[in-house]
Amino acid sequence: MSRIGKLPVQVPGDVKVAIQGRKVTIGGPQGELAIEHRPEIKVAFDSDSKQILVSREDDDRESRAYHGLTRALLQNMVQGVREKYEKRLEIVGVGYQASVAGNVLKLRVGYANEIQLTIPKGLEVTCPDATHVVVRGCDKQKVGQFAAEARAVRKPEPYKGKGVRYQGEQVKIKPGKSAT
Repeated sequence: MSRIGKLPVQVPGDVKVAIQGRKVTIGGPQGELAIEHRPEIKVAFDSDSKQILVSREDDDRESRAYHGLTRALLQNMVQGVREKYEKRLEIVGVGYQASVAGNVLKLRVGYANEIQLTIPKGLEVTCPDATHVVVRGCDKQKVGQFAAEARAVRKPEPYKGKGVRYQGEQVKIKPGKSAT
């Protein structure tokens, strides 16, 4: 039995759960998310104890894998509609900066042209100052994906540490040629 999959997902009072066939919709104060789970998995909502129960039909390798995955996705959805997920990026480098204009994140990170990333629906991206970017949203996967795409524009390089990094990320700085 999956250690994660067998645990019930606790649903707080301000979160609504609707199950129609294989589609699970979870709504809360911060938004609404929906997922369609695999046919090998069964999802049930117990309204008395306010829990989502995830079970599987058989012990196939795929079923076991999707059991824990489905439960984790549902847990992330419940948590996301209550309080939004957040990723913080910091930009390090002389002249490197970011700004938001409409639904576009503009990054100036040492290239000849400004890099423009379109912000997906459901995410809110803000720049408290020119060297910090905050990505917020209900969907954990979307938040992480957009933050990773912004970081991939200019990853931190190992000699001076310039680039886009997650806040608090430790970049190992290599000694240059003069170290020998």
